[in-house]
Amino acid sequence: MLMPEIMQRKKFLQSGLLGLGSLFTLSALLGNKKKNTGTPQDADCNLSPRETRGPFPTKTPAELVQANITRDRQGIALLIHLTILNKNNDCKPLAGALVDIWHCDKDGNYSEYGNHSMQRSDFSAAHFLRGRQTTDVGGKVSFVSIYPGWYSGRAPHIHLEIKDSSGKSLLVTQVAFPEHISNEVYTTSSLYAARGKADTSNAGDGIFQDSLAEQMAVVTGNVKDGYTLTKEIVVNA
Repeated sequence: MLMPEIMQRKKFLQSGLLGLGSLFTLSALLGNKKKNTGTPQDADCNLSPRETRGPFPTKTPAELVQANITRDRQGIALLIHLTILNKNNDCKPLAGALVDIWHCDKDGNYSEYGNHSMQRSDFSAAHFLRGRQTTDVGGKVSFVSIYPGWYSGRAPHIHLEIKDSSGKSLLVTQVAFPEHISNEVYTTSSLYAARGKADTSNAGDGIFQDSLAEQMAVVTGNVKDGYTLTKEIVVNA
């Protein structure tokens, strides 16, 4: 009389083990799918925030195809590594995209502008700290630059515009720097110390205050040896 009960229990255990096996298989499949998205820093693949070009956009970026954008500017070395991902293609790397970059020098001045209400120094004939590169098959570009300074009302930042291979704009955005690193640069380096810390924090910056986490870069290094910035940018291509 115990036989039917034993049989039922055995059947339940078998079906339960099968269920666990199915769960393990499903987890493995989901894990593999996640690994193939190409988004180690942003598993959700959120579009990068769209921001303004101004007030000092590059006037003729096609004429500034260069990886070393330093020119004659003095400052702490900064190596910039960017990866461009395409949300419309499972966030895989976007090859062949044009990446334009520009930022201010250690004193907060931009090239190509001058005699401006926001910048009295005239650098209208200069083209420092501006450049363009094309992403490789891994969606990557790199630039050699210097750690940017700051100007009143803004936290330290760099500007980016991503275009497709035909030159169509996909995204204009900005990248923020960790505040403790910027403070270290501005207070311990003799090149930057005369101006001191930025007058605007990341949290108080009108551009970053609503999307700081999405725009924050990873920055490593030190004042003596220089810094490396890495950032993933997600676009709709």
